[in-house]
Amino acid sequence: MTHLVSFAKEVDEDKVTPGVLGFIVFAAMALAVWALMKSMSRHMNRVDFTQVPDPKAEQPEQSPADADAEAAEAEPSSQGAKKQS
Repeated sequence: MTHLVSFAKEVDEDKVTPGVLGFIVFAAMALAVWALMKSMSRHMNRVDFTQVPDPKAEQPEQSPADADAEAAEAEPSSQGAKKQS
C-alpha cells in the first residue's frame, strides 16, 4: 500500500490530464450526439401514427363450439346425413 502512495507522488499531474486532444474528441462526440438527436426528432415528427383498424379484428372471436356448428351448417345435406348415421 505504501508503494502506491510513493508512485502517486512520482506521477506528473500534467501527463495525467486528457489535454486538448481529449477535449476535441469529447466535443466532437457531443456534437455528433446533438446532430443525431436533432435528426431523430425531425424524423419522428414526420411519422404518421394513425392506425388503420384490422378488418379481421372487427369480427368477434368464435369459440370452438361455434366454429363446429358453422362447419356443420356449411356441409351439404347428404354428407350431414351420413355423419349422423
